[in-house]
Amino acid sequence: MTTRRDGPPGPRTPGPGTKPGGVRDRFRRGPPSGPRGSAGDHVVLYGWHPVAQALANEGRRLHRLLATENAVARLTEELGSLRIDPELVRPSAINALLGPDAVHQGLYLEADPLDGPDLDDLPDDALLLALDQITDPHNVGAIVRTAAAFGVAAIVTTARHSPNATGVLAKSASGGLEHVPLVVVRNLSDALVDLGKRGFTRIGLDSEADVSLDTVGPKRPAVIVLGAEGKGLRQRTRDNCDILARIPFHGEIRSINVSNAAAITLYALSLRG
Repeated sequence: MTTRRDGPPGPRTPGPGTKPGGVRDRFRRGPPSGPRGSAGDHVVLYGWHPVAQALANEGRRLHRLLATENAVARLTEELGSLRIDPELVRPSAINALLGPDAVHQGLYLEADPLDGPDLDDLPDDALLLALDQITDPHNVGAIVRTAAAFGVAAIVTTARHSPNATGVLAKSASGGLEHVPLVVVRNLSDALVDLGKRGFTRIGLDSEADVSLDTVGPKRPAVIVLGAEGKGLRQRTRDNCDILARIPFHGEIRSINVSNAAAITLYALSLRG
């Protein structure tokens, strides 16, 4: 698949009736074009944190920014000059692209997807996450956000049975996609084998495991392997883990959302004695 490489738009001439020096004078105004939700080969980012973090990331190639007047004012106050010329629109124009339930905060951005590193390029002392067929974009986005908070070097995921890094996932990641690269592999078990050969401790999270997470302790390099809610880790994935560990719950409910489990596990394995 080939991505369009359009250059940035040139300077815009203010329309009649605009106020010199104001927001309306600096940016072009107009409704979005194209079919609902369509961005071609680009990814769609919306909401304050995903869009602001993408604009601040020089490695993210930008194509189109739709923004309300208030959102542009907030962006320029936070970031200074912007890397792309926004189109001023009303919130309803962004609703028409995303649907009325999307919390876009007046910002919609089309951009190239970020290039992820190869598995062999990851640092030898890295802390990684690996996702075993977690398909819910809200969960994956929340995991990306948590990974960014804990300094995870990369997230290993598969080309199939995983959501694209766009839309809902990017919104849930709250800007984390700009800081934690995704390493997309064809086969997760083979990737775990390769990481094991490089000395990574492969720690699978399993609610039925005999080993309690609080006894594992911090390890580097390491990869924490998370399975989908309900299904958990697939058998071959389990077979390629060095440790299977469970979170030691003490209450009446013994299962939690996978993104919460990721946060607890990263915290537990980051503690120093």
